[in-house]
Amino acid sequence: MKIIVIGAGIGGASAGIALIRLGHEVVIYDRMRENHPVGAALSLWSNGVKVLNWLGLADEVAALGGRMDTMAYRDGLSGETLCEFSLAPVTSATGQRPYPVARADLQQLLMTTFGLERIHLGKEVVAISESGDQVTVTFADGSTDSGDLLIGADGARSLTREYVAQGLAPIERTYSGYTNFNGLIATNSAVGPPDQWTTYVAGGKRCAVMPVAGGRSYFWFDVPQPAGLPYDRAEGIAPLEEAFGDWAPGVKELLSSIDPATSLNRVEIWDIDPFHTWVRGRVAILGDAAHNTSPDIGQGACSALEDSFALGILMATNTVSVQDTLLRYQKVRSERAGELVLRTRKRGDETHGYDPAVTQAWYDGLRTEDGSGIMRGIIGNITESPVNLGGGVL
Repeated sequence: MKIIVIGAGIGGASAGIALIRLGHEVVIYDRMRENHPVGAALSLWSNGVKVLNWLGLADEVAALGGRMDTMAYRDGLSGETLCEFSLAPVTSATGQRPYPVARADLQQLLMTTFGLERIHLGKEVVAISESGDQVTVTFADGSTDSGDLLIGADGARSLTREYVAQGLAPIERTYSGYTNFNGLIATNSAVGPPDQWTTYVAGGKRCAVMPVAGGRSYFWFDVPQPAGLPYDRAEGIAPLEEAFGDWAPGVKELLSSIDPATSLNRVEIWDIDPFHTWVRGRVAILGDAAHNTSPDIGQGACSALEDSFALGILMATNTVSVQDTLLRYQKVRSERAGELVLRTRKRGDETHGYDPAVTQAWYDGLRTEDGSGIMRGIIGNITESPVNLGGGVL
C-alpha cells in the first residue's frame, strides 16, 4: 500500500519507519521548512525506548541518551535536599533503562533512518478528501498526493484531526496554567550531579536538570502564570531571573549557565480533553494530534511512540480492510492515551500551586519520600503500555 504521513515529528517519523519496514510505500510531508524541533529535549521512559528498540535503533538511542541513575528533589529557596533515591527500580521492573535525549538528536536519527529522500518539507496541508479506495491530500502550493491510507501526525493544531472529527463537538485546547522555559546547557555539577535528575521546588514553581549525551543537561523551568503574556526573545532569561532570582545557589548557577542565543525556548503549556474518535475512513491521527498533553509525567513522546508501535503491529496482523485496521488502532490506543492526559493534569495540578494546600502537602511528603511512592507512579505509567504485551512488572 501507499501510505501518506503528515508530520515528520517523533510520532510521524517513527510510524513511517514501522510502516516502511512492513513493506509499504511511505512518504512523509511536513509544513516545516527545516528540521527545527520544538523543545530542547524529552524524557524517553522505558516504554518509549522499547518502541525504538523494536524499530532496530537500540544502540543508536542508547548513545543519544543521558545516564540518569538517581532522582532528587531540593527545596528551591534553601537548596536543602528533600529526598534522593535510585532510579534502578524503573529498569529492573520494566526491563529497559530510561533515557533523557536531546530532541533534535532523536529527530535527526528518526528522519535519517526513515530516509530523508522520502520526506518533503515546506508542504502545508490545506485539505483532505476520500474517494473510493483512495485518500487525497492537497497542499498550500496547489500540489496533491493520493494513497491508500493517511496518518495525521501533524501536532496539537492538527488539520487532520479537524477532518477526522467533522460532525463532532469542537475539540478545544485547554491552558494548563503555566509557561515552560527549556533548553540545553553544559553539564554543571553545581546545579546537580551529572547522572541525576535534580528538581528544585517552591511556591508552585519548579526547575530541573536532566543529563543528555555529549556532556549536556536538559533544563526546564515551570512558571505558573496567565496565558498570552507577551514575551520577546530579546528578553532572554529576564522572566526567569524575576521568578527564580532569589532561589538557591544551584538555581542561580543554572540561570548563569543559560545562553539564550544558543538554547532557550518558551512554551505555554496546553492540552486537549481526551476524545476517542481518531479515525475516519482511511484517515487516522497519531501523537499530539490525537492526545496533546502537558509534560508533567514525561509521557508525551512515549505515547506517540506507543501509537506507532500499535499501528505497526495492527497493520502487520490484520487484513480485513484499511478501515477495519484503523478502527482497531483507535480502540487499542485511545483509552490509554486519554488516561495519561488525565494523569498528567492531576500531576500538574498538584505541583503548580493552583491549590496551595495541595502543593504544600506534596512538598511535605517529599521530605519523607524514600522513592517507593514516586517509583510506583513512574513504573505504573510504563507497565500498562502495549509494548509490554501483557508482561507487566517482573
